[in-house]
Amino acid sequence: MTTSEWTLDYPPFFAYFEKLLSIPASFIDPGIVDVNNLDYGAWSVVVYQRLTVILTELVLGAVLLRFTRGATHPTTQRIISASLFLHPGFLIIDHIHFQYNGFMFGILLASILMARNGNHLASGLLFAVLLNFKHIYMYLAPAYFVYLLRAFCMSPTGELLPARFVSLANAVIFVFVVSLGPFILMGQLSQLLSRLFPFTRGLNHAYWAPNAWALLTAADRVLLQYAKRFGANLAVNQSGVSSTSRGLVGDTVFAVIPNIKPIHTFVITLALQSIFLFKLWRLPTYKSFVTALTLCGYTSYMFGWHVHEKAILLVLVPLSLLATENHAFFRTFLIASVAGVFSLFPLLFTPAEQFVEVIYSLIWGIMTFIPLHKRIFEFPRSLFGVILNALEFAYLAGFVLLQLFVVLFPAWLGAKGGSKEDEEKWAFLPLMLTSIYCAIGLVWAYIRLSVLYLKM
Repeated sequence: MTTSEWTLDYPPFFAYFEKLLSIPASFIDPGIVDVNNLDYGAWSVVVYQRLTVILTELVLGAVLLRFTRGATHPTTQRIISASLFLHPGFLIIDHIHFQYNGFMFGILLASILMARNGNHLASGLLFAVLLNFKHIYMYLAPAYFVYLLRAFCMSPTGELLPARFVSLANAVIFVFVVSLGPFILMGQLSQLLSRLFPFTRGLNHAYWAPNAWALLTAADRVLLQYAKRFGANLAVNQSGVSSTSRGLVGDTVFAVIPNIKPIHTFVITLALQSIFLFKLWRLPTYKSFVTALTLCGYTSYMFGWHVHEKAILLVLVPLSLLATENHAFFRTFLIASVAGVFSLFPLLFTPAEQFVEVIYSLIWGIMTFIPLHKRIFEFPRSLFGVILNALEFAYLAGFVLLQLFVVLFPAWLGAKGGSKEDEEKWAFLPLMLTSIYCAIGLVWAYIRLSVLYLKM
């Protein structure tokens, strides 16, 4: 049953999780669980929601503490663990925007921790549980499949170990039966799948996710303006003239560039992931697994269909575990983190929220990047390395100018006293520039990480 536009589009375990949270909520304030009370905003709702986020996020904290045990460099791992627990992404998305990503990433990190400790069966079981909390983690599933098959279900010489394969398969099947079984029995599986995989939505999510498609969309806008002003012999799709220019969720239609369809994004994503999975098959170590896992999520973020900007956490969280491998990995982590966190800023609209997110992110960056930089800094060994570092530093410094523009442009537009039509025309510009500028850094970090892994 659809009770509002904000219907639950998560797998069954998250629905069970929400049901569990609703039990104490009904005693605190019955209005919280009234499905017809859509605009209910009493203080009891806000306090209860925030408290549940904080309490469930303790799962993340407990797992991160366990990561320090057995770590090769415990002090460095403590910095990484602290940076993840206090990550600006969780502050913005969970504590202000209100979701439960910290809790679910706690499950993901617990699964990765089991892999690090050699408990592959528990790792696979936890990941199956996670998939039934939020299906976006399917982005990471190919890396799990290849790694567990190669490292757990096969011997070092490449022979299949039937007992291990059956035990892993049974564990995963059991989780999915518990999750999907009731919906299958009620004949609701098709409705469930239609909500989980909304391919009727457009290529871009409100033009925000800074990935390859954001750059392609920007290129289409540039080509459109070129065709308008200089009369170039470019075929213009009139339905694409106003598409993707207002920050709305809907179908993306290009004006000049051929349109991208879901099958195109699927083929591109699968093809690029296959390169990293082949490497993982040949090198099924823990470090290789975490890197391939990150790249699978990164590839899906870069080239997936209707990617939400919040999905960048699927990249930043596992990438944090690789930040101290060497200086090259750290630089990749630094660029991706700054661009990724900045791309989340448009989620918050009020001046007070924007002030908090900027100041908090600055403090987090200082407390994270400076200590890690001191521990693993390596001076470039070539002129190319020096130039590359300078260009990357210039790119990072550009975020200061971008933030100033984002803050000052709306005020300047209002003070200019232009028509309402002009204000609507230019209102989306700060968001568009944020998307493009962040996309440049994230695409570069993706290329950087890909090269580092393939040379590993």
